[in-house]
This record gives sequence, C-alpha cells and structure tokens, in this order.
Amino acid sequence: MTNNIATESSVLPTAAPTQDPASNVLDAVVVGAGFAGMYMLHRLRELGLTTRAFEKGHDVGGVWYWNRYPGARCDVESMQYSYSFSEALQQEYEWSERFAAQPEILAYASHVADRFDLRRDITFQTGISAAHYNEEQGLWDICTEHGEHVFTRFCIMATGCLSSTRMPDILGIEAFEGNIYHTGNWPHTPVDFSGQRVGVIGTGSSGIQCIPVIAQQAGQLLTFQRTPNFSVPARNVPMTDAIAQHWKSNYAGLRQQARENTSSGTIYEKSVRKAHEASPEEQQAEYTRRWQSGGVNFMHSFNDLMLDIKSNDTAAEFVRGQISAIVEDPQIADLLTPKGYPIGSKRICIDTNYYSTYNRDNVTLVDLCAAPITAITPTGLQTADAHYPLDSIVFATGYDAMTGALLNIDIVGRAGETLAKKWEAGPTTYLGLMMSGFPNLFTITGPGSPSVLANMIFAIEQHVEWIADCLAWLRERALHTIEADSVAEALWVAHVNEVADTTLFPLANSWYVGANVPGKPRVFMPYVGGVVPYRRKCNEVAAQGYEGFNVSARS
Repeated sequence: MTNNIATESSVLPTAAPTQDPASNVLDAVVVGAGFAGMYMLHRLRELGLTTRAFEKGHDVGGVWYWNRYPGARCDVESMQYSYSFSEALQQEYEWSERFAAQPEILAYASHVADRFDLRRDITFQTGISAAHYNEEQGLWDICTEHGEHVFTRFCIMATGCLSSTRMPDILGIEAFEGNIYHTGNWPHTPVDFSGQRVGVIGTGSSGIQCIPVIAQQAGQLLTFQRTPNFSVPARNVPMTDAIAQHWKSNYAGLRQQARENTSSGTIYEKSVRKAHEASPEEQQAEYTRRWQSGGVNFMHSFNDLMLDIKSNDTAAEFVRGQISAIVEDPQIADLLTPKGYPIGSKRICIDTNYYSTYNRDNVTLVDLCAAPITAITPTGLQTADAHYPLDSIVFATGYDAMTGALLNIDIVGRAGETLAKKWEAGPTTYLGLMMSGFPNLFTITGPGSPSVLANMIFAIEQHVEWIADCLAWLRERALHTIEADSVAEALWVAHVNEVADTTLFPLANSWYVGANVPGKPRVFMPYVGGVVPYRRKCNEVAAQGYEGFNVSARS
C-alpha cells in the first residue's frame, strides 16, 4: 500500500516586490469559496463592485468540500443550516434529513453556486500565499500560490474557522507503509476499509462521527483516545413534509426569531429556569426527554448550564450515566466517560451509535493517557506499552481553529507589520471583523465574533451583510480606507475575555482556546456573549458612523 498522507506546506511563498497595479486593480478580492465566500461574492456583485474570489479546492463548499470522511454530518438542523438571504432559495430547496450529511450539504453549496452564477468569478485550485498592503497606493497586493499578483482595494478573508487541518507531530509518520487519512482532507474517491486493521486517532467530533461507520466495514478498528468527549445522540431522521412546511410557511418569522431571541442563531427549545429550581426527579425527566429527542438542544435543558458549575454537574452526571448504561464493559465505559471539565465547555458532539459501537467485537479502545503514542512504525502504531499492527490510520485530530487559515497566509499591513507578529500572544480584532494596522482587510467570522459558537451560516450572513453595507457607506462618502482603531480593538478584546470569564467555557483545554495546537497562545477566541447582543453592537457601531473605526478619503 502507498502512504497517501496529505500535508500542508509550512513554508509559503511571499509576495514579490509590488508590481505596477494600474492595469490590474479590483474593487475586492475574496479569499475562499465556502458559504462565507460565496455569499460575500454575491453581495459584492450586487453592489456593482469588480470582484474575484480565490479557492484552493476544485469547487465551492469550503469545509464541506474537504470533510468527506465517513459519517460527516452537520450538528445544526438542515432547515436552519441554510441561507436566509433568498426567500426563493429557501422555498425551492428540499432537504432529505433532519441533520444533513456532507454530500447533501455540498450539493446545496453547488446548487447555490449554480443558481446565482457564482463560479464565473471564482478562480479554483488557487490558494493565496500572501497579502501585502501597499500604503502609498492604498492597495492590497494579493499573491497566489502560482505566483500571480492581483491588486485590490479591499481584501475579504472568507478562509473559514475550521479549514487548517492539524497533523500531530508523531515520529515515523512518513515511514508508515499503509494508508494515512485526515478527516479534514479526505479523498474524493471512495475508501474501502473492508477487512483492514484500522486505527483512528482522536475522539473529538469527527472521530465520534466516523468511528461507528468505519467499524461496520473494518475487520478490526482500534480507537486511540487521549481525552473522552461528551456526546449526545443525534436521533437523525428523514425530513418530513410537516417539518419542511412548518419552516417554509413561516421562514421570515422564524429567521427573525433567530436574529432577535437566540444565543447562537439557531432556534432551540430553551428552558426558562435554572437547574437548582428543579427537583432531582424533574432534572432527570427533563434530561431524559431531551436525550430522547436528540441534538445539542440537550444543553438548553436549563438556562444556567454554562454559567453554574453545580447545574452543569447535573447534566454531566446524566450523560455519564447514559454512557455507563450503553457500554457493556464497565472498564471501557469508564474510559469513555469525560471527567475534569464541564459538559459543553468543549464543543459538545452529536452522534449516531457512537457509544454502542464499543460493544462490537471488532472494536478496541486504546487509552493514550495510560500509554501515549511514541511512534508510528512502518507497520503500525507504537505506544508506551504495546505495538498495534495497522493497515490504515485515520487522523481525526482536528484543526488549527479560527486563526490557522489566516496565519498560513503571509499577511503584512502598515509599516511592514505582519499578522503573525500582531497575533503572537493571541488574536486581537475589533468585533472579529477587522484589525488595527490592516486597512481594508476584513475577516468573516474571525476571532472575537460568535463564529463557532453560532450557527455558522447565520453568523456568516450577518458578517457579510455588515461588510457589504460598510463598503456601500464608504462609497457613498467617497472614502477610501477603513481600519479598526487600536483603542477600540483593545477594549473589544478585553470585553471578549471578560464575558468568557463569566462562563464555564475557559475551564476546559479546548480548541476554543487553541489547546489542541502545541505552542499556540491560550486565548479564548470566540465571543460567548451571544449573537443578539453582538448583532446589536455591530449595528450600533455602523449607525454611529462606524464608531471604533478610522476612515479616510486617502490610504
């Protein structure tokens, strides 16, 4: 067998000395053609701006283009994980399941690209290696991985929060004689594990989704777990006409509710009482009901689960009890039981038959806390106390979340300041939309915005619409440049951290704080204050003439 590992180059080409841009200037460049890049492109074209998008993949879809691993599925219900900007699109599209799988979400992205004729302005198979700001000309010099230079007034990063895959630094990976896969960069042709000895490293969301599917095919499956994660059942079912019509008959009202009365932009059944206001019997009944109905709605059983550790403990203990009841071997159940951090402080997973998969005869759980991985050998994986022969290894090791895709690009702002230098102690932004020192550079769902704590398409639409309105405002006033003010940026970063510290989120070593990437600064990156106050803040900033931003008629 051939080692087909896909890795990202750690050395990126930098921009060449700025060429004369006179004959090659765009109003805007969009980096990425996932859901953020597609909608941004659509809105910029509506404004009449000359725009070009660049996408490293062969087609649209972003994270859903790359994440083709077995069992890949969204944890937001289909009727809500979709664009709201076009009523015609909402009415015409037919979803087949409660929680859509990757192929269906990718088909939806393709449908949107076709419907709005987006591909004609997207350059595919072209990553961006560098973006350098030329202060004299007031333009961004965008350098592609192929060496092409494009000049633009505005650069909009739609690079995604979960798009920079992370391979762990394990001795001997290159020597493995079998097949190596990463869930975030899966082959685009079918993978057959029939009869194979397969190892899955990682039991986060992608591991929890792919393990039950691979187990049905593999001859032997070994899962290598360092930290167990909380997971609740998805209870996925086919879409019914009744559910679809419920949404389609009142999409406008339901979307408005999502904008004005949710914490994440997703409509859930939210409790109005705290856990301690219910008796133990009532708590058990409510958790049972939510467990049976499925999905992350479980975390809304009571309204203080992410604020009060004692309340959180009641939910965590319920899930631990479910694991114990499902997994037949008490020792394995104990290893699968999360301990030492609050439920929900790491992104809670939803699954289909994850825990029961460990009752299969062909599945073995390996505890990496007891015996860490020491090396990958030509024929398998070596831990501190055993060697495991393997034919294929699946890395479900996640991403360099939120900042990785941006820092993989050589971004240089005013006075030669690099984004890598600015963020060396952790990302700093104003509203997750812009950074001081980087004029006319926008980030969609960047650090400091609700982003990964929200329904991503909901968060994307809000950012895209804010950016589009901002560019229209600048044009109306013949303004050339907008840049985050350094004081406003510092105050916003302090607010983001202050709000996070009122919750239980910082109590876990999660990818929200970069804990999965060695050497990455431990900073809580998303804004936990909720999408409603965040949207209100963004609207107020715009209404006050883009308060906290410096604007000028010259670069």
